[in-house]
Amino acid sequence: MSHPSGPLVTADWLAANLENPDVRVFEVSVDPGVFAGGHIPGAVNLDWHVDLVDTINRDIAPREKLQQTLRKAGVTDKTTVIIYGDHNNWFAAWGAWVLDVYGFGERVKLLDGGRKLWEARKLPLTDKVPSFAASSIELPERNNALRARLVNVLDVVEGRIDGKLVDIRSPDEYLGKIFAPEGVKELSIRAGHIPGAENVPWATIVNEDGTFLPIDKIREIYAAKDVDGSKPIITYCRIGERSSHSWFALKRILGYEVRNYDGSWTEYGNAVGVPVENKSGTVWLGK
Repeated sequence: MSHPSGPLVTADWLAANLENPDVRVFEVSVDPGVFAGGHIPGAVNLDWHVDLVDTINRDIAPREKLQQTLRKAGVTDKTTVIIYGDHNNWFAAWGAWVLDVYGFGERVKLLDGGRKLWEARKLPLTDKVPSFAASSIELPERNNALRARLVNVLDVVEGRIDGKLVDIRSPDEYLGKIFAPEGVKELSIRAGHIPGAENVPWATIVNEDGTFLPIDKIREIYAAKDVDGSKPIITYCRIGERSSHSWFALKRILGYEVRNYDGSWTEYGNAVGVPVENKSGTVWLGK
């Protein structure tokens, strides 16, 4: 069966391609433990806490580390990688972004709707962990054009580059009413948003079942906030995962020039001397 040309695959397509040797499925969930309780047959678990990051420095996985992980999973230069996860594919999109940084481009796709849709449709799950013959894939160096660093964000904020910043967090985070969603550990000591950023919460571009809205509707939602692809775009959230979901929509679905700022608000809101807009005036009290 031929591979879809777009950035998304449907549950029906994946269900029909579980035995396709040219397809490798990865689960990247916010809670990596859900994999053990049942996953899509043939899927390999990627623990975002370990497999997709440098566990010493705050950074994405080094080339050699990710290369070894993909070799163990039998991924070759001809493999189409399908990624899915829980929580509306937040970290699945982050995994797709990391692979895209390392050259996968159109060969990495998201399962539209992720675990949520797959489970709702009662499609097959298994607790069996697959094994594959190792490959010898060689990854290229990082494509830094897909990733924004603090200096790139400040270039936009301070007017050196004419770009658009998209804050995909909740309105309460954006307005500075709260520092972060309840229960999370990664925090900044300043509330608010990056000056000039447009607030387009990630959930505004998905259906109730977790699938993305039609492309014309997604384009319309962003255009209403003056985000139309005419200028380079940087997406951010708190730690870079939710913004990967919006990066995927803007970059892979709409085809705009987009970087994901994975440092996001935990870096920016803790940086010294950077400008912040906090319409609520919330003050960090150390607890």
